Amino acid sequence: MSKPAFTHSQDQLKQIAQDMLRFAREKGASDAAVEISEGGGLSISVRKGKIETIEQNRDKGIGITVYIGQKRGNASTSDFSTQALRDSVDAAYNIARFTAEDDCAGLPEQELLEMHPRDLKLCHPWLISAEEAIELAKRTESAAFAVDPRITNSEGASVHAQQSHFVAANSRGFMGGYPFSRHTISVAPIAGKGAKMQRDHWYSSQRNPKKLASPEAIGQYAAERALARLHGKKLDTRKCPVLFEAPLAAGLLGSFVQATSGGALYRKSSFLLDSLGQQVFPEHIQIHEDPHIIGAVGSSPFDDEGVTTRKRDVVSDGIVQGYFLSTYSARKLGMQTTGNAGGSHNLAMTSSLTKRSDNFVAMLKKMGTGLLVTELMGQGVNYVTGDYSRGASGYWVENGVIQYPVEEITIAGNMRDMFRQIVAIGADKMTLGTKQTGSILLESMTIAGG
Repeated sequence: MSKPAFTHSQDQLKQIAQDMLRFAREKGASDAAVEISEGGGLSISVRKGKIETIEQNRDKGIGITVYIGQKRGNASTSDFSTQALRDSVDAAYNIARFTAEDDCAGLPEQELLEMHPRDLKLCHPWLISAEEAIELAKRTESAAFAVDPRITNSEGASVHAQQSHFVAANSRGFMGGYPFSRHTISVAPIAGKGAKMQRDHWYSSQRNPKKLASPEAIGQYAAERALARLHGKKLDTRKCPVLFEAPLAAGLLGSFVQATSGGALYRKSSFLLDSLGQQVFPEHIQIHEDPHIIGAVGSSPFDDEGVTTRKRDVVSDGIVQGYFLSTYSARKLGMQTTGNAGGSHNLAMTSSLTKRSDNFVAMLKKMGTGLLVTELMGQGVNYVTGDYSRGASGYWVENGVIQYPVEEITIAGNMRDMFRQIVAIGADKMTLGTKQTGSILLESMTIAGG
């Protein structure tokens, strides 16, 4: 991209928001909320040195929610003209007229809203041209091919640069917004030939392009991962310790978030119902939420409803201290919003037993003999019961040393037991989206082989 993607300033978006709230008042709405966003980006992909796609996107949109008492209507548009704004308000109002009343519907209480949002430095534009992005992708893929002749093919390398901004406002005095960015370089090399081919991938994703890993480092590591998977074996059915590699371990943290989110709780579709104040993890496990880390992907001064976000301990010494609630789900549960409308913010899962020396190699030694999992397939998590069963591949480990790759296996357990059986968390921390953790060692899971 040769120039920033924004065609409207923050002040212009705020003026549009004020206009829509005024239109809603004039229509007779008791309350209203609006969000306006605009952004643009560049995405390119190459495969085997040749350009596959070049895409430039420019998007904008407005969403309006209108309340008539506790009846609610929503409408959206991508047209910023005054008539389109009025039409959208009219549409939302007319929908609200015919919906049923919901005693939990409505805006957050005014005292919970963030009236003075702080700047968390979330936008770092990457003014990269299509030609420069193509060159970066080619370098990434070339680095993978250069590692070993057994890297015979590729699913391609890609570069994405995206920057956007938004303004959110409501009729209770909240108005806030900010620009943000997210940039990624990735590659997926293939090792081997014929039926014995194996693929793997690696990527780097940051708000600030200066913090991206080098194309050469990404390509080399992706190739090494693909090569390590060659000549995989199956395992007989057994129970054994399981070590989740850090990128997959973040998924376990994500499962906890989903099970303790308001929607699942008030619908009673979670295996962690009534877990507040309960021992769900071992005493050495802590989960901390910090929405205010400068420049982090999961940072925000307010949630999707304008509620102030706060640092907090979600799990302390293994005991659940809080859920993830929006205004609506909190009211359904007779509680107060936690500022998590839209999701979690910069969650870190740690263990008080972790030492600085507990790197990946040290975690293999802690496991001794068992399964290292590096890839999971399928969605096999039942959040009502906690039952967990997913296809997997990885490596068999004996005496702390990787012996050979394994494939075509299934790992199974129940998430209640899995959470309780976390033996250790490594110091090999990785951040995926809004979640950070090291590799996670579980005491035992069932492995089903071929």
